Amino acid sequence: MPWRRWASARRAPDGPEDAWQAARERMVHAQIESRGLDDPELLRAFRAVPRHAFVDSEDPYGDRALGIGSGQTISQPYVVAAMTWLGRPRRGWRGARILEIGTGSGYAVAILAELGAEVVTMERHASLAADALERLRNAGYRGVRCVVGDGSLGFPDAAPYDSILVTAASPDAPAPLVDQLQTDGGRLVIPIGSREKQWLTVVERHGETTTRRAMEPVVFVPLVGAHGFPG
Repeated sequence: MPWRRWASARRAPDGPEDAWQAARERMVHAQIESRGLDDPELLRAFRAVPRHAFVDSEDPYGDRALGIGSGQTISQPYVVAAMTWLGRPRRGWRGARILEIGTGSGYAVAILAELGAEVVTMERHASLAADALERLRNAGYRGVRCVVGDGSLGFPDAAPYDSILVTAASPDAPAPLVDQLQTDGGRLVIPIGSREKQWLTVVERHGETTTRRAMEPVVFVPLVGAHGFPG
């Protein structure tokens, strides 16, 4: 299966792997499980993926967002977990086709791949996309398709998607992304609002109609593009 984890994570130069594993366990318990996200499959993925392989920080497992260059960030672990859970396809993650907008460091992509999803990810910044792809390969996730382009337009070549996860804020749900969802229960998880503050929103497609649920307030970097914010 191309989505399985083929190799162990690269060792961090400043600490043994068992120390990283202990930090990962603390992260999962304190930041994710204790906040109500207790799905065993989701927790297993967060215990397996080496976050320290996707961010250059002395405290990669801390409860906060971290800068990754090009004015972009990697979300705190709980936010990644919440978005992943909200975007869970009706038939489950394994074998589901997922589009992620905003590759960033590649960490959220690795979580989805660890869950068994078929992942297409888009990134506006070519340098970030190249770095993320290298980190994914070094961590053993080799089946991910990474596309450089305007995420607000989506990637129709691989549509329809069971879920689309957008890790950048938009003034509304971009019409091309809604159109690329599966018509029967396809889910779009996206921060909607102003540049300063948004609500994490779940848009679910049912044929030609959609429903919306605003879940919780969040702050993300803007989705820049034809159907997002101007650059």
